[in-house]
Amino acid sequence: MSVTILGIESSCDDTSAAVIRDQFLLSNVISSQDVHKQYGGVVPELASRAHQANIVPVVDTALRNAGVTISEIDAIAYTRGPGLLGSLLVGSSFAKGAALALGVPLISVNHLQGHVLSHFIKDDPTAVHPSFPFLCLLVSGGHTQIMLVRSPMEMDIVGQTIDDAAGEAFDKCAKVLGLPYPGGPVIDKLATDGNPEFIKFAKPNIPDLDFSFSGLKTSFLYTLRDRLNAEQNFINEHLPDICASLQQTIIEILLSKVEQAVRKYRIKEIAIAGGVAANSGLRNALQLLGHKKGWKVYLPRKQFTTDNAAMIAIVGYYSYLAGKTSPLDEPPLARLPLG
Repeated sequence: MSVTILGIESSCDDTSAAVIRDQFLLSNVISSQDVHKQYGGVVPELASRAHQANIVPVVDTALRNAGVTISEIDAIAYTRGPGLLGSLLVGSSFAKGAALALGVPLISVNHLQGHVLSHFIKDDPTAVHPSFPFLCLLVSGGHTQIMLVRSPMEMDIVGQTIDDAAGEAFDKCAKVLGLPYPGGPVIDKLATDGNPEFIKFAKPNIPDLDFSFSGLKTSFLYTLRDRLNAEQNFINEHLPDICASLQQTIIEILLSKVEQAVRKYRIKEIAIAGGVAANSGLRNALQLLGHKKGWKVYLPRKQFTTDNAAMIAIVGYYSYLAGKTSPLDEPPLARLPLG
């Protein structure tokens, strides 16, 4: 008997709906919000209003693209958190109303678990996924974590940032450089023409498997200030080199912790997930390091790195098989721990 899941994602500034049948992706529709670019970051009130306008047409399009009627849905999975509370309320309210009207189970999903399990979405016959247990480096605008993944329903955070996330470091440094939001992809593109050894920025000395990026931002800001005092057009004349040096520093911080985690847990199945997992420098560096160390490295397809409902639906699929459903009165939470 096949299982068909409708997934709904609305944790930040992307309204998304997807349909999965037995791990196979039938549709994945994402409506992004361009309104935030002029503000240099996501404005929560504008995001929630856009979700309200987008949620119905996005779900309708996902069902049409999948060739599935609403009566064929076996369960509805939605993002409960973490995320922007106003945005989460839109997706959760729609999912609860739809589940109640259809008489199907409701499944709340942790957004972070969705990123990790995005590797298990089957969108082509050649798709491969990590074997359990594996280590996953989750890097995004709001989260930087190393997870020990024992099964689809069992994962523990074994290291995380104590301040900013890697994606925040990219975006905030990009803003200092006068680059548009979101800055991470712009830095990635400029870095391809730059010298990663041009500037050596400070790296934090954080114990165990935790991360920190606040010191890097400070080092970045002060280095630019000193260079600009000596050379007025420093940024304009060396922009690709600055971007390449910043990106290289962030990658080295991330991968040094991955190496520590591999030594600690003796696991050589390594995956990455989250928005920063689309960064070409990080993807290449992890593949090279994995080849050198004898790891099996798994890179997500780029369309599954950013926020999307397919990753919510795949968690819903595994939860449905495990008999894990959610009550209608369960509230969304801006901060939602795993487990």
